[in-house]
Amino acid sequence: MLLSGVAGTHADTDSPIAATTTREQLASAIDAQIQQPRFDAASWGIAVVSLDTGRTLYAHDADRLLQPASTAKLYTAALVLDTVGTDYRIPTQLLATRQVVQGRLEGPLILRGMGDPTLGTPGTNMDWAEQLAAQLAADGVHDVQGDLIADDSYFQGPQTGAGWEARDLQSWFAVPASALSVQENVAELTVAPSKAPGQPALLRLDPPGTLAHVDNHLMTSARGTRSDINLYRAPGATTLYAFGNVNEGAAPQTFKLSIGDPAWYAGTRLREALERHGVRIHGELRVHHWPQPNGEDLGKAVVLAQVLSPPVMEILERGLKRSQNLYLQNLLQIAGVKAQADAEQSGDPPAGFLSSDAWGIRALDGLLDRIGIAPGVAQIVDGAGLSRQDLSTANAMVHLLSYLAGQPYGNPLRDALPAAGVDGTLEWRMRNTAAMDNVHAKTGSMTHVRCLVGYVTTASGEHLAFAIMLNNFVRSADEPSPSRNLDAIVELLAAFRGRS
Repeated sequence: MLLSGVAGTHADTDSPIAATTTREQLASAIDAQIQQPRFDAASWGIAVVSLDTGRTLYAHDADRLLQPASTAKLYTAALVLDTVGTDYRIPTQLLATRQVVQGRLEGPLILRGMGDPTLGTPGTNMDWAEQLAAQLAADGVHDVQGDLIADDSYFQGPQTGAGWEARDLQSWFAVPASALSVQENVAELTVAPSKAPGQPALLRLDPPGTLAHVDNHLMTSARGTRSDINLYRAPGATTLYAFGNVNEGAAPQTFKLSIGDPAWYAGTRLREALERHGVRIHGELRVHHWPQPNGEDLGKAVVLAQVLSPPVMEILERGLKRSQNLYLQNLLQIAGVKAQADAEQSGDPPAGFLSSDAWGIRALDGLLDRIGIAPGVAQIVDGAGLSRQDLSTANAMVHLLSYLAGQPYGNPLRDALPAAGVDGTLEWRMRNTAAMDNVHAKTGSMTHVRCLVGYVTTASGEHLAFAIMLNNFVRSADEPSPSRNLDAIVELLAAFRGRS
C-alpha cells in the first residue's frame, strides 16, 4: 500500500481552494469546477477512491469510456513491471556469426538493438558507441572482413503504434519506436537566413548526419518580409523537404524532428567509433529492418561486446516523469517479445502473425483480466497513449492504481510519477498548495483532451487514488487552460479534512 507522502499546507492562489470537511462539501466543490458553462459540451469522467478503506469518495460518469492520452502509460507500466520486472537491463550487442581469426572477423559485424530507449542519452550510456568499439578492440579484433549491419529486427512490426496520426510522425514526440534507438531518435534542425536575399537558407543538423537526405528549397527573402518555413517528410520516407522562405533579418529557429531511420544513424555512429579505436570495416554499412529476411543466423551468433541500459524501473521513471513516448512504446514491445517467447515455449502460441506491440497488448489484456478490469472498460492499443483508439473509464484507471499500490514496487512507481510543483510534467503546476510534493500523478494531454491520474494524501492523512478525465473540450482563445480546473480538483482532495 502507498503510505508515503503528507498533505501540504494551503496557500493563496489565483483561485483559492477552501478546505472541506465533509464528503458533501467536497462533492459540491468539485461539481462547481466541472459544471462551468464552458464545459457544457465536454465530457468529464472522475473517480476518487480511498486506498485505506476502498470506499469511493467522489464519482462523476466514472464508467464513461474516454480517451486517456498519456495517462495510458500507466497501463504500460503495469504490464512491464508484471512481465519484465524492475531490475531487467536491456542489452545492445555486437554480434558475430563467423569466427575471429588472429584479430580478423571473417564475416559481418552485427549491431543488435534489443529495445533500449535510453541509448545515447545523458546520464546513461551517452558514449555507447565508444564502449562497444573499445570492448571489441580490447578483445584484439582489428579487422572486419564484411559489412557492418545495424539490426533493429528484434521488434517485429511497424515502428509506429496503432492509431498514431500520420501528421505526427515527423515530430519529436512520435519518433519511430525502434529496437535500435539512439538519442531518443530526435534531431534538431536549425534554420537561419543566408547573407543575402535569393540565396538558400542555412540548415544545420544536430547531431550531424541524423537525417539521411535533406532537400533544401527554403530561400532567404528580403528583410521585412514574413517568414514561411515549411518542413515535410512523408510517413516512412527518409528525405526531409524544406521549402518556403525565411526573412533575411530573422533569428535562427530550431525544430525538433524525428529521425527517420534510427538504426542507420546508430550504425554511422558505431562505424565512426570503430575507426577511432583502430577497427577497420572492409564492407558497407547495411541496415536490417523487419520484415527483411536476415541472411545471418542470429541464433548461433556470439556476443563480442555489449552495453546495458539502466534498470527498467529507472527507465519507467524517466519515461513517466517526462511523458516520453518512445520509452513506453519500446517497453511495451519488450514485454511483447517476452510474451511471444513464453507462448512459444509453452507450445500453444496463437495462429497467425502478431507484431511485438500486439503481443504486448495481448499480455496487457491478460493482466487486466487477472486484476478484474474487463475489456469493456479499458481498450489500450499502444504503449504511449498517442493513439486516439485508446479508451478507458475513470473507474478502470483507479482500479489499476489500487492494484499497483498493493504491489512490492508500489512506492517506487508512485515516486516515478511527476510530483506536483516539483518535477516532470507537473513541475510548474499546483505550487504553493496542499498538493505540492504530495500529489504524484500522470498527466495526459492531446487536442481536446486533458487528464490527470494518480495519488494524493488528504489533510486528514487518508491515501487516495484518483482519475480525472476531460474529453471533447474545445477551448476558446481567451479562456484559461482546462488543466487549471483539473489541478483545482486535486487541490480540493489534498486539502480535504474529512474521511471517506
